[in-house]
Amino acid sequence: MSDILTKAAEALGEKLGTGGFDASAKFEIEGLGALVLDGDGVRVSNEETDVTLSADADTFQEILSGELNPTSAFMTGKLTIDGDMGTAMKLASALA
Repeated sequence: MSDILTKAAEALGEKLGTGGFDASAKFEIEGLGALVLDGDGVRVSNEETDVTLSADADTFQEILSGELNPTSAFMTGKLTIDGDMGTAMKLASALA
């Protein structure tokens, strides 16, 4: 398991806060692996989810740091979404 993914999971968990996420989403980070977010928190995993968001490591970091809005990343092709678009929008709001 990548140290980078473990640290990213912790940072993403902090960003989402204690309210959790009432659906399931997966961030696939090119060349590194995947993070799953759901009501149980954030963890390194590749399980099935309601929606999968895929991006390279730089784009993921920019979204996580707040430098890049997830919606803007999607509109410019830096982020791809496969699955429930409503869940993806909920996640984008939670990360804002």
